[in-house]
Amino acid sequence: MGICDGRVAIVTGAGGGIGRAEALTLAQEGARVVVNDLGGSVSGDGASTGPAAQVVEEIVALGGEAVANTDDVADFDGAGRMVQQAIDAFGRLDVLVCNAGILRDRMLVNMTVEEWDAVIRVHLRGAFCPVRHAAAYWRERSKAGDANDARIILTSSTSGIYGNPGQTNYGAAKAGLAAFAIIAAAELGRYGVTVNAIAPSALTRMTESLGGPFAPREDTKAQMDPQWVANVVTWLAGPDSREWSGRVVETSGLRVAVAQGWHRGPGSESPPASPAEVGAVLAPLLGAADPPRLLGP
Repeated sequence: MGICDGRVAIVTGAGGGIGRAEALTLAQEGARVVVNDLGGSVSGDGASTGPAAQVVEEIVALGGEAVANTDDVADFDGAGRMVQQAIDAFGRLDVLVCNAGILRDRMLVNMTVEEWDAVIRVHLRGAFCPVRHAAAYWRERSKAGDANDARIILTSSTSGIYGNPGQTNYGAAKAGLAAFAIIAAAELGRYGVTVNAIAPSALTRMTESLGGPFAPREDTKAQMDPQWVANVVTWLAGPDSREWSGRVVETSGLRVAVAQGWHRGPGSESPPASPAEVGAVLAPLLGAADPPRLLGP
């Protein structure tokens, strides 16, 4: 018996790294899993059936149940096929973990529109499309009188909630996913669906190029194993997390923390009546506010 016994989960981007660890851990805890991965490179180029199939083989070898899916999660029809595959293969869907992502890092002054669009497409559209189809399935079940105890878990990033130079595209997408989780949680709770996001830190092929102050230290590498992230995601996917929704959770082997987003800081109940008066009102508030906190080592 595991904490996700009998549940059916989809994990996107599950061919390696964090997604692979999530799929394996969910299966070890009793879930039947649709392992989605397009099989492309870190930058999103190419495709292969190999990564998803390999993870399915690992799950089956451990005594679990899984099927592979290689649809593009940012393609609306492909995402619909993936959700339907879970229902056809296992009779239902309880959990959707949106993990698929790519990197095309570049300083803003050098970034191309193609690099911007590719990252936004995979991360944001690649979450919207599966969530849209899964939400429709759960809404129809609810309207038919069936009870849901469903979970959506989105993958944000510390780069998105704190900021990291060289990642305006990636950070903007990940910040968007944190906001997506909060809003979707408010909309889907009526159907028995919780929506949360994680901001993970782990060593994967997407972190191999990090250097300087962001390069992993030898003494912390064990704490940056994707398994630490998978543990938290698997708990969020299970029945014991049902009362929590609209949260963003930082997770790694170094810490687990609840990230608290935008909130109103220093303010004035006397808004300036003209442009000339703005400085006298706003400048003291800016001086009293906490400065932006960029992602650091």
